[in-house]
Amino acid sequence: MGPWCRRATHGISGQPPRSHGEAPRRGHSVTEDVRARMIEFLPRLRRFAFALTRNMDQADDLVQDTCERALSRLDQWEPGTKLESWMYRIAQNLWLDRKRSEKVRGPALDIDEAVGVVGEDGRAVTESRLTLAAVSEGMDRLPPDQQVLVAMVCVDGLSYKDAAAILNVPIGTVMSRLSRARQALYQHIAADAGVSTAQIQERLHGSRS
Repeated sequence: MGPWCRRATHGISGQPPRSHGEAPRRGHSVTEDVRARMIEFLPRLRRFAFALTRNMDQADDLVQDTCERALSRLDQWEPGTKLESWMYRIAQNLWLDRKRSEKVRGPALDIDEAVGVVGEDGRAVTESRLTLAAVSEGMDRLPPDQQVLVAMVCVDGLSYKDAAAILNVPIGTVMSRLSRARQALYQHIAADAGVSTAQIQERLHGSRS
C-alpha cells in the first residue's frame, strides 16, 4: 500500500473524525463492509482523480479530500445505494470547486506517471507519449462536464448507465456530451499530429483490436 493509499484510508475504521465535543450521529459509523468497499474503490478513484487533474500530487490530494469528506458526511449516504457513485460525486464536486476558485488551466500531464495509472486493461492507453500530451492539452479545452465524462467512461470504464446515474442526467445526455468530447479530442490530436481526424480515429480504434 503506497503513501497515497495510507493517507486516503487513514480513519476508515470505527468512527470518522469529528470536532471536539460533537456527539456521534445515528448511522454515522463506518462498518467493516463500508471500510472494505472504500479501500477497494481507491485505485479507481485515483484513476478518476488523475484523469481530472493530470497531476499525481493533485490527484492524491483529491483522493484524500474525497475520503475525508465521505467519512465526515457518511450519514448523508443512503445504505443500499452505490457507495462508489456517491464518492464519484464527492470527488467531482471537490474538483469543480477547485477549478472555480483557481480559474486557471489544468497542469501539464506527467507522461511517466500517466502510463502507470491510466487504463489497467489498456483501453485508454494511446499510441504514444506525444499523443498523451496532446490528449492532456485537449482535455484542458473541454468544458468541465465533458472532462468528467471522459474521466468516468473513457478512463475509469464506467458504463453510460452508471455515469448517467452518478451525474443525475439522462443516458442520451451522457452519450451526446461524450460524443462531442471525443470529437473535440480527435480534432486536437489530429491538429497536433498534422493528420486528419479520420486517421486519428482509425489509429486509436485499430490499437484496441
